[in-house]
Amino acid sequence: MRICIIGGTGHIGGNLIKMLIKEKFEIFLLTRGIKPLPKNNKIKFLKKNYDSDKTEWEKIFNEIKPEVIVDILGTYAPIVYETGKNYCKQFILCGSIWMYGEPKKVPTPEETHSICIFSGYRKRYEEMQKIKIQAKKDGINFTAIMPPNICGPGKVPLDCYGKRDIENHKRHKKGEVVFLPEPGQTLIGPCDAEDVARGFFLSIIDPINASDEIFNVGSSYAITVKQFVETYGEIYKVKIPINFVSWKEYSEKINPEPGANTHFKWNMCPDISKISRKLGYKPKYSPEETMERAVKWMEENHLI
Repeated sequence: MRICIIGGTGHIGGNLIKMLIKEKFEIFLLTRGIKPLPKNNKIKFLKKNYDSDKTEWEKIFNEIKPEVIVDILGTYAPIVYETGKNYCKQFILCGSIWMYGEPKKVPTPEETHSICIFSGYRKRYEEMQKIKIQAKKDGINFTAIMPPNICGPGKVPLDCYGKRDIENHKRHKKGEVVFLPEPGQTLIGPCDAEDVARGFFLSIIDPINASDEIFNVGSSYAITVKQFVETYGEIYKVKIPINFVSWKEYSEKINPEPGANTHFKWNMCPDISKISRKLGYKPKYSPEETMERAVKWMEENHLI
């Protein structure tokens, strides 16, 4: 089977590649050539600047004729689908549970809960819905994978201020005080990139049961933001004091950036029962384990 992966050198893609090379797949990886490429003779690389040039996408897909397209980036998903659908039998797209908007149910199922306040996510979610409908008309198996906060080795993990800031992690390691909006019971669900990749892998090897589905992936449970801070304290072997403030003070003075403070306002606890039931998905790492793996990676790479 010929598989084309867009975003294969990233946090999710790197783990997915490791799973795929153990199987009998012909793997084509589209890359801008910025990140180091995995060394394996089963992988064929094509250099491509991710853009809206339809002619270039057509040229690439006419060359490799992929049976499966995995678009992890999703930046130009409508063009990728339109130019690749003449060859592919399955189209897999990466999204985020943030696309559902502020959750109204916990655990959060695969459905729209409110209008997403982030325009980029909102646009991609609308595109995803349209591609899903079109793929069904075209007879192509469509699957979307929706992770929560992605963690684990390979990328700086979310810090206690909703960012991926090395300097914040250095402060955590020193045991500096952290401010949280009261009462600190919002749920957060760090999910290892390997477990996210597993959702893509299972969809590829079981395309029928994955067809016409939007699947959440995630850890088997979520933790409160208070536990999130305490877990970093345990990993760094320090006591991280927590000062609780009102949401108004937190969002206006301490952490005003919505892209960061929303981690401590919206419950991030995906319901993974559907992909578990249909594809046998079972996360390997708990939130605490993937946070520890991420910190170990930062230490090994002398980031902290």
